[in-house]
Amino acid sequence: MASLSRALRVAFAHSRQSPAQGLGLCPLSSAARPPAEKSVPYQRTLKEEPDGLEAARGPTRPLPSTASVVVIGGGSLGCQTLYHLAKLGVNNPVLLERDRLTSGTTWHTAGLLWQLRPSDVEVELLAHTRRVVSRDLEEETGLHTGWIQNGGLFIASNRQRLDEYKRLMSLGKAYGVESHVLSPAETKELYPLMNVDDLYGTLYVPHDGTMDPAGTCTTLARAATARGAQVIENCPVTGIRVCTDDFGVRRVAAVETMHGSIQTPVVVNCAGVWAGAVGRMAGVKVPLVAMHHAYVVTERIEGIQNMPNVRDHDASVYLRLQGDALSVGGYEANPIFCQEVSDKFAFGLFDLDWDVFTQHIEGAINRVPVLERTGVKSTVCGPESFTPDHKPLMGEAPELRGFFLGCGFNSAGMMLGGGCGQELAHWVIHGRPEKDMYGYDIRRFHHSLTDHGRWVRERSHESYAKNYSVVFPHDEPLAGRNMRQDPLHKELLAQGCVFQERHGWERPGWFSPHGAAPVLDYDYYGAYGHQAHQDYTYNKLLSDEYTFHFPPHHEAIKKECLACREAAAVFDMSYFGKFYLVGPDARKAADWLFSADVSRPPGSTVYTCMLNHRGGTESDLTVSRLDPGPRASPLAPAFEGDGYYLAVGGAVAQHNWSHITTVLQDQRLRCQLIDHSEDLGMISVQGPASRTVLQEVLDTDLSNEAFPFSTHKLVRAAGHLVSSFALSIALHQPELTDGSYRHWHADLRPDDSPLEAGLAFTCKLKSSTPFLGRGALEQQRAAGLHRRLVCFTVDEKVPMFGLEAIWRNGQVVGHVRRADFGFALDKTIAYGYIRDPSGGPVTLDFVKSGDYTLERMGVAYAAQGHVRSPFDPDNKRVKGIY
Repeated sequence: MASLSRALRVAFAHSRQSPAQGLGLCPLSSAARPPAEKSVPYQRTLKEEPDGLEAARGPTRPLPSTASVVVIGGGSLGCQTLYHLAKLGVNNPVLLERDRLTSGTTWHTAGLLWQLRPSDVEVELLAHTRRVVSRDLEEETGLHTGWIQNGGLFIASNRQRLDEYKRLMSLGKAYGVESHVLSPAETKELYPLMNVDDLYGTLYVPHDGTMDPAGTCTTLARAATARGAQVIENCPVTGIRVCTDDFGVRRVAAVETMHGSIQTPVVVNCAGVWAGAVGRMAGVKVPLVAMHHAYVVTERIEGIQNMPNVRDHDASVYLRLQGDALSVGGYEANPIFCQEVSDKFAFGLFDLDWDVFTQHIEGAINRVPVLERTGVKSTVCGPESFTPDHKPLMGEAPELRGFFLGCGFNSAGMMLGGGCGQELAHWVIHGRPEKDMYGYDIRRFHHSLTDHGRWVRERSHESYAKNYSVVFPHDEPLAGRNMRQDPLHKELLAQGCVFQERHGWERPGWFSPHGAAPVLDYDYYGAYGHQAHQDYTYNKLLSDEYTFHFPPHHEAIKKECLACREAAAVFDMSYFGKFYLVGPDARKAADWLFSADVSRPPGSTVYTCMLNHRGGTESDLTVSRLDPGPRASPLAPAFEGDGYYLAVGGAVAQHNWSHITTVLQDQRLRCQLIDHSEDLGMISVQGPASRTVLQEVLDTDLSNEAFPFSTHKLVRAAGHLVSSFALSIALHQPELTDGSYRHWHADLRPDDSPLEAGLAFTCKLKSSTPFLGRGALEQQRAAGLHRRLVCFTVDEKVPMFGLEAIWRNGQVVGHVRRADFGFALDKTIAYGYIRDPSGGPVTLDFVKSGDYTLERMGVAYAAQGHVRSPFDPDNKRVKGIY
């Protein structure tokens, strides 16, 4: 059997041309299936029936005529979702698998589970998967899932990588995940076969491990059916029947198969690389692509038994313990795209393309030198689905009520499956997940992007290629850029604006004193015959930001911030979402949607939140009451009844739109939500001199008496009609805003209530008006707050970015959600939610009485806790009082 080193030499002896034309496209045909005796990690799943036998045999059980939920796909996500639906008490959920459980992408997965990732939500999701696989299923069924706890090692070959691991270690302390930063010598003692000569250190997580896909899915199915669920194999789905209700809303009606149909109001698309095809059956866009993902399994290695799994991110390679051998895989810059995925493909494999895979061998041999003399027992290369931001696609599709996604898991479906399956089940039952799943919610993508082929392909490629890159606090994609630009884009670019991408928009970030830095067409990092950009200014500026310390442009940002604080600054905020809510039931809708009282006289503007039924915050925004008008203008549509103008953050505009639309449909309200985001620009003028600056161009009195805070009016600016808002002074102009008190999806998320976030003033709890989430807030207020958002300042000048552990009186009480340097205070400012370790309510006295430290990369820094903002605590400056 050839060794890895021989495979390396053979690959280099051949031409280095791409295995296919263009972007490495490779058709995936139904003929792709493994040799009968091919040795793979889960050989028992490869037993093939004689050709055509399974199709002739038909479904493994009769189809029911109705089901409460139909899950499509019997891989990790499908089985986990079915199990959690049944466990949460859903009657008669059904899983349809076109072949057999685990066929498709799940059966050939490496099955690794790492507990620490640079996301607090993902740490929680991974912890739930681990509980289900290592404990719950065995307790329920008496069956062993194949879980092996052999630990995990993250390899750091440079100081920045070790800094990243230290950040993960600090975050892990907030969640009880044991981890240790080891020196090279300690790493060698733990893993004697490892080369540690080029290491800075490692992160060791002793309770990481591996899962057996077949064992896990079989046990999940057994546990689900014991609770009344049905699993039907050999039953391909051929269509999704859709109906339109009396209000014109499209809803799921039934699932169709060759063997009959099942009436159901809910479908969960867990079809893996076939999820796009299932989506098309229902008219739903699923932004993912299929790529080859491969690993090799070695012959027996003496001394490898019981060693931890290894992730060498800088070499882009992973080493999974496989009994007395290793599985070796990784992520490359030139993955092979699949043009199509046959619906007949099940337990098949592709031939490994050594030209593509060879880059991983060098890294593996460098890390574990014995591999140079070790034979290759088998190669495993199968299809995996990847998404534009390397995050899964979950939640209810905005195009079709009752159609949920649970797909696009980027080779992490096994490890995230338990946590995501539970959240999907909550989503289906309660209309939203328990945890903050915005980063996975399909509604995070603007509708103009989800079926944009170039954007999906470019972004998915970049996400794959950067899978093992250091996750820095400030990074921007190079792929899929310049999709949405506002009218000021060229002017700002010429002034040296360094743009960021949000929701497809090119959003102003900061200004480089060295001139223009345009974003160029994507070069695929030089793969597929593309010429990599040389002397790429924008990429160079991004690279300078790749640090966990103060970046080179720190002083430039300081000058911008202090200019605003001391004089005035103009911000282009045209990427903001700009919606109109109008119609006969608009006031009723506003009362129910918005936590604050927005039924004020026309001309008023209110900062408010939108909540879910659990009292969590789906959005913060400003709502302006409009005068009714029979004639449309560029600044407002014509409407009868009541009307409101909504200004929402541009990065979350689609999420806001979908949330409002869903509520209007559920409440059956007669009103319209109109999107003018592309038609209106926004300019925000902020700072002590903002009124003076604007007074030169506006034809209205801007004094506090004539134009008080929290109001708006139509005025003319240099002869052009604009809407002017006295919040932080904002102009909303056709073809040409405001500040908020919390940063949504950092300080404020769908699992945070406004009471916990210090936004009780946005809730009309003193009135008798019902609103969405009110009941949950009242219960929370009566029971006392068990979490509270606290502001911290650090006297020592040290950069922080979030994920730092918060210590109070020697105990971990939470972690930092968001942090940055406050130039006006000349201190680091951080926000994070804290709990009382005893389990009691977090009172203001509890907050004030603590001694705090924030742990950054394993080092504790003294911090001061604040129950009010340390800067302008009375909110005077935003009202024009300096």
